[in-house]
Amino acid sequence: MSRLNAKSPLPDGIRSPRFRPEDHGIGIVHLGIGAFHRAHQSVYTEDAIEAHGGDWRTLGVSLRSRDVADQLNPQDGRYTLIVRENDAVHGRVLANIAHVCFAPEEPERLLSHLAAPTTRIVSLTVTEKGYGLDRQNGGLDIEHPGIKADMAGNATFPQSAMGWIVRALGRRHRQGAGGLTVLSCDNFSGNGAVAHSLVVELTRILEPDSVGWIADNVRFPSTMVDRITPASSAETLAEAQRLTGFEDMAAVEAEPFTQWVIEDDFAAGRPHWEAAGAILVKDVKPFEMAKLRMLNGTHSMLAYTGHLLGLTHVRDVMADADLPALVARHIRAAALTLPSGIELDLQQYGTQLLNRFANKAIAHQTYQIAMDGTQKLPQRIFEPALYALEHGLAFEPYAWATAAWMRYALGQTENGSRYDLRDPRQDEIARAIAGSNNPEALFAGLGNLPGFMPEQLSANDLWRDAVLHRLHAILNMGVRRALQREIADTTSTP
Repeated sequence: MSRLNAKSPLPDGIRSPRFRPEDHGIGIVHLGIGAFHRAHQSVYTEDAIEAHGGDWRTLGVSLRSRDVADQLNPQDGRYTLIVRENDAVHGRVLANIAHVCFAPEEPERLLSHLAAPTTRIVSLTVTEKGYGLDRQNGGLDIEHPGIKADMAGNATFPQSAMGWIVRALGRRHRQGAGGLTVLSCDNFSGNGAVAHSLVVELTRILEPDSVGWIADNVRFPSTMVDRITPASSAETLAEAQRLTGFEDMAAVEAEPFTQWVIEDDFAAGRPHWEAAGAILVKDVKPFEMAKLRMLNGTHSMLAYTGHLLGLTHVRDVMADADLPALVARHIRAAALTLPSGIELDLQQYGTQLLNRFANKAIAHQTYQIAMDGTQKLPQRIFEPALYALEHGLAFEPYAWATAAWMRYALGQTENGSRYDLRDPRQDEIARAIAGSNNPEALFAGLGNLPGFMPEQLSANDLWRDAVLHRLHAILNMGVRRALQREIADTTSTP
């Protein structure tokens, strides 16, 4: 079977690129060219080029593994996007990725592209961990492996995403290559402001002469991204082959829903992403808040509860006899904590979320969503809980989510099977709850993790009692019976 490439004749049933890639130069370098980027930002860029042209093709960069380069480069950057909704399957082939650079093996090529005047945007999807951010103390985590190497100067070339950007900006400054936009597309609030702060902090150490130049010539807009993109599997590759007639080692799949909200602040132009459905705004924060509280917060709640119940996927949660009622309750409660005047139909958005979660074709694992809880819960659960307590709104959904996470933090199911927490603070969690065999000890150990639960919550008697009430039920009755009691208490409340 031949590999998909630029010369592959595609069947009529699959959408092929509607522009000649060779007519368009590279204007974007993207760090972290994984499945999410290929199913999200890359699609917007493809559609923008189709609609309005421009030199906006992408040089993809893999920082840690050469797998994506080995998948995409033999295919001339082509890959199949498979969109699944229940029993319906649609596919298209995209062509805006010009090449994938494996940074450790092509460092000078990468740095040259980053510093080239023709490169006007450097975008990132490296996950929050890839920023070298110290969430507890603010600023850089100097023990982050990549950042530590960058700062020590032990390597000829950078070892982290921030290091590459800083070195490239220094070179651009010295060569007079012009301004640049650093566009964070990672899934955390204020991503642009975080990227800005970290780049400036590292620049003071590595490229101190460029600090002022960056202030005048570089922009760091925030973005909000949303599209469920399960990890590619053998089934994904088989479906791509069926759709295209060619072997495609880089195929990705996603749900139909996609959303990209972008702060419209660019140093040197941008693609016409709005032609592809992106929302360009002055302030991303209201949209971030809606997603964090309604989607991500509900995701965390259902992930911990679902995993403890042995439900592998989000779709299994939505097919459960009990859990959908709790999912709908959490979405409704979260919507009430959002500011008035938000330019989003919250009722419609809530309905979309329920439909997305129930999509039978998307194998989004609860265990995957459950990882990194100490990084996720402060924004997803604790912030809306505080708002609800201060404004007399229902805070019980957040108390349930917190109790479910605390039970999850024990690292074993009710039948005794152990699992890895996959949390950056899991060793600290283990020490905090060592020997804890009752809800009060669990709450004390986990609620007092530094920089985790706000003191306004941990010291609030209403909150403490609500969490402990649910944690007692989960530990003494089991998750299923505690869940059923939670639903009964909710429906009986006038």
